[in-house]
Amino acid sequence: MVLSFYQRNWQVSMQMTMSNLKDFAVFILTNGRPDNVKTYATLEKHGYTGRIYLIVDDLDKTKDQYIEKYGDKVVIFDKKQIAKTFDQGDNFNDMRAIIYARNASFEIAKTLGIKYFVELDDDYTSFDWRFNDRFEYIHETMGKRLNYVFESILKFFINSNISSIALAQGGDYIGGAGSGICFSKGLIGLKRKCMNSFFCSTDRPFQFVGRVNEDVNTYTRMASTGLLMFTTNQVCLNQIQTQANSGGMTEMYLDSGTYIKSFYSVMYHPSSVTVKLMGFKTNRLHHSVNWEHTTPMILRQSLKK
Repeated sequence: MVLSFYQRNWQVSMQMTMSNLKDFAVFILTNGRPDNVKTYATLEKHGYTGRIYLIVDDLDKTKDQYIEKYGDKVVIFDKKQIAKTFDQGDNFNDMRAIIYARNASFEIAKTLGIKYFVELDDDYTSFDWRFNDRFEYIHETMGKRLNYVFESILKFFINSNISSIALAQGGDYIGGAGSGICFSKGLIGLKRKCMNSFFCSTDRPFQFVGRVNEDVNTYTRMASTGLLMFTTNQVCLNQIQTQANSGGMTEMYLDSGTYIKSFYSVMYHPSSVTVKLMGFKTNRLHHSVNWEHTTPMILRQSLKK
């Protein structure tokens, strides 16, 4: 299914928005960056006019600064209580991870009376088009059309039986139209991965697992049981390089690098996830997913002998 997000006339697209966003909100998951929530300004820059909440844990030493700056848009959750509700995958007692906010978001949405929400990190700098209205590969700013994009994704999400859908990340497009996210042919479509941003519904709850690399742990485990999670390649988000931005999970990544991080996904789905070297000038260990060993392969009934 093609979602057809691209609109040349943003004034027309703005008139089409918000009618289906009344039950929707953006959740920015943030920690230790009350004066540097780049995603909040980026949403405004791209014309988003819906509800925004900042999800902050009660152990964050800067939580009062968040409240001082953002007021009732800040939602505080009990981090230790949430930790009791899911499998963290280790006994390190290190809670510097986003998974607690991810899993808390479903109950937070219910409490706020919100049915649909999208989880975003706090360090996004822009939202961009990657295909135009002729389905040609491009890289162009989204301008002030984010309401339209969110509403289009939400329509697709509501009318399909999927657990979540994500926006592509800038790094997915290394190689341009020949990149893996474009199926090496410059084609619009959906990939069976789901990372970083998550459109969710309180009617379709799921649980993130594994303290680190929680998105990969979760989408591979869920895919193996037949549940659907996707990334659209038509639009993407861009963000600051993780270890170049203080706060958030930066310190944890600096402590352990990607070595320990990648092995969480191997532990959660050893039949399809491995670890291999990735990079150009400087190699680093990174997870690698074999999709033929991840998702169920269902044959058509017509092939039954």
